[in-house]
Amino acid sequence: MKRDLPSLALYAQVKDHISRKIQDGTWPAGHRLPSESELVAQFGISRMTVNRALRELMEQGRIVRMAGVGSFVAENKPQSTLLQIANIASEIRQRGHDYRCEMLAVERIAASPDVAAWLDMRAGTSVFHSVCLHLENDTPVQLEERYVNPQVVPDYLEQDFAAVAPSEYLVRNVPFDQIEHVVDAVLPTAEQASRLVMEPTDPCLLLTRRTWTRNTPVTWVRCLHPASRYSLGSRFKADGNPSFG
Repeated sequence: MKRDLPSLALYAQVKDHISRKIQDGTWPAGHRLPSESELVAQFGISRMTVNRALRELMEQGRIVRMAGVGSFVAENKPQSTLLQIANIASEIRQRGHDYRCEMLAVERIAASPDVAAWLDMRAGTSVFHSVCLHLENDTPVQLEERYVNPQVVPDYLEQDFAAVAPSEYLVRNVPFDQIEHVVDAVLPTAEQASRLVMEPTDPCLLLTRRTWTRNTPVTWVRCLHPASRYSLGSRFKADGNPSFG
C-alpha cells in the first residue's frame, strides 16, 4: 500500500517521473504519455492531482496536450547561438526540419536618425534595408529587419535571398572583426505579431546585432523571436572561443 503523502508531494512525484523519462530519452519527442487514468492507477492518486502535474508540464513546454487524444512529449525548443553569428537556415536543417525564408522587403532608403547613429553615418544617407521572415516547418520563428552599409556591401540589393539568406550572404562575403549583441525582452507590435502568427500580448526575445570591418559598421539587424518557440544561448571556453560537440 502506498504511503499517504501530501497532495503536493504526490503531484511533484508525477512531474518528476515524467520529466526523468523525457530527460533520459526513454520518452522522446512525440511519444504519447500514459493516460490520466493510467497515471491515477500507477500512483494511487486523484485525477485532479495528475491533471495538475500534466498542466504544469504543459505550461513549462515539456509536453503537449490534445483534447480527446492525449498528452505527448513536446519538441525541444530550439536554441540559437548568442555570441556568434548564427546561420538560422543551417540550425533548422541540422534539426532535420524544413527551412524557408520569405523576403518581405529589399530596398534602398534614407537612413533615419536612429539607423544613422547605429551605422555611424549622417541621417538621410542612403542605406540598404531588408525584412524577412524565417520559418521552421512553416512556423515563423524569426522576423529579421536589417540595415546594411552600401559603402561596404554595394551588391546587397542584387542578391537572391530566397536562395541564400541575408545573414549567410554577409558572413560569406564580408569579413567582420567585431560583433555586438544586445538581447531584450519585448512585446511585438500588432504588425510583428501578425507576421509571427502570435498574440500581441505574448513576449518576444529581440536580438540586436551590429558588425564592423576595420572599424566601419557593416550591418545593424534586429531579430525578433517568439519566446515560446525559441531561446538564445551559447557555450564558450575560458579563452572566449566557442565550444562545439
